[in-house]
Amino acid sequence: MVGLSPSTSEALIGALDQGTTSSRFALVDKAGQFVRIFQREHQQYFPQPGWVEHDPQEIWETCQKLIGEALATSGSSLSALGITNQRETVVAWDRRSGQPFYNAIVWQDLRAADLLQDLLTEEKDFITYTTGLTISPYFSAGKMQWLLANIPEIKNASENGYLCLGTIDSWLVWNLTGGVDGGIHVTDVTNASRTMLMNLDLCEWDERLLSIFRVPRDALPTICSSSEIYGHISSLNGSRIREQIPIAAILGDQQAAMVGQACFNAGDAKTTYGTGNFALLNTGTTAIRSEKGLLTTVCYKFGSEDVHYALEGSVANTGAAVQWLRDQLGIISRSVDVETLAQEVPDNGGVYFVPAFAGLYAPYWRDDARGVIVGLTRGSTKNHIARATLEAIAYQTRDVIDVMIADAGIIVSAMKVDGGITANNLCMQIQADVLQLDISTPVNAETTALGAAYAAGLAVGVWSDTDEIAGLWNEGQRWRAHEQSPLAGEGYDLWKEAVTRTFSKV
Repeated sequence: MVGLSPSTSEALIGALDQGTTSSRFALVDKAGQFVRIFQREHQQYFPQPGWVEHDPQEIWETCQKLIGEALATSGSSLSALGITNQRETVVAWDRRSGQPFYNAIVWQDLRAADLLQDLLTEEKDFITYTTGLTISPYFSAGKMQWLLANIPEIKNASENGYLCLGTIDSWLVWNLTGGVDGGIHVTDVTNASRTMLMNLDLCEWDERLLSIFRVPRDALPTICSSSEIYGHISSLNGSRIREQIPIAAILGDQQAAMVGQACFNAGDAKTTYGTGNFALLNTGTTAIRSEKGLLTTVCYKFGSEDVHYALEGSVANTGAAVQWLRDQLGIISRSVDVETLAQEVPDNGGVYFVPAFAGLYAPYWRDDARGVIVGLTRGSTKNHIARATLEAIAYQTRDVIDVMIADAGIIVSAMKVDGGITANNLCMQIQADVLQLDISTPVNAETTALGAAYAAGLAVGVWSDTDEIAGLWNEGQRWRAHEQSPLAGEGYDLWKEAVTRTFSKV
């Protein structure tokens, strides 16, 4: 538990942030300030190379404990609960018993790659245009198809009408609203837009897409807006609760960060640095199909208002690259130590690191790419590798920002950033220099949870509109780009050359 400000007697908004490595529960007041944050980690499973799994029951139990702790210690009632979650991760469960049939298949998982290769060219074209997504095992449809084809219990449940399929948000809402005792099976447009099964223009499940991936419609959740009352929390830890707490928001984690950063206008952009790196550009009520390998996705939809869209560039490994230095190479004992190590050398010494551990996402979309470190000499040290890791985070971000601006035809004058690596001053200065843009963090860095709270508060009237929410945003720190930085010119050219090495089998 992290205490951020004194407890208050006023009603609070709860935000459940279910992430890739941990779950958090935040209490947010009307001023948009965090009162308390509670956090618990969960286990990662890697049964085969390229496979990544979570235990959905562990995630549910962890989230129950977090909410229970918050209710027990806050001294306040909750006006509403908002949920934000790791996207694309798939859970399959039995609607009769409430038990998962299999571990959750995580967004990073590659097992569906072979299934997607069997798609016809005309099917691929239809999928890309209809969903705004590229063909990749990153998205949920291939994971669902794999489960239905490879797990007999899931196939049988589908044939007999008791299968529930969904992303993490739908699994949590179903359990929070009663599970087998009347649980509600819903998702929101932001999560549905990441499944490769939703028509981007209609915001509905598409019958042809369902047929291509052989996913039964009756197993899927109902698609709702990102901000409305879906139901109420009925029980926690096996006990019914007295308070009628409305579940009033669902947002995929990156879209939640857009809301938390008050990116409500076309041209507003943000990048969130976590396990991966996700840059989004608000394109307003127009869905702009990318011609350069980016994703077109739903940004948010508040109640009956028009849906807002975004262009997104997804990078698989940013924070994960730092974790690799810590856990696999052992050159740092804590992730925060990478900055100190990198600061001890003036540059990367000619070393470039492309952390393509499980392929490359936007704008390359190469499942076959693998990580490389190039430019090593006898004089290369762990300090150079650490600095190359921070530069890799910045270069991967530029890869997507450059094509994002070209696709949208929108000038971006600055970029809002959030996530753990923003505490690394050296990395953020490198990012500003590589992009030649000013980089800005908010005072409240936990923007993902904040976005879920804002969306829930809108649904129950805590905030009247997005203008009121935008008025709560305050800048915390700004990094200004150094003009003519070699990182933006020669450095970036050498990075692009290093990327080509990731496609080699040798």
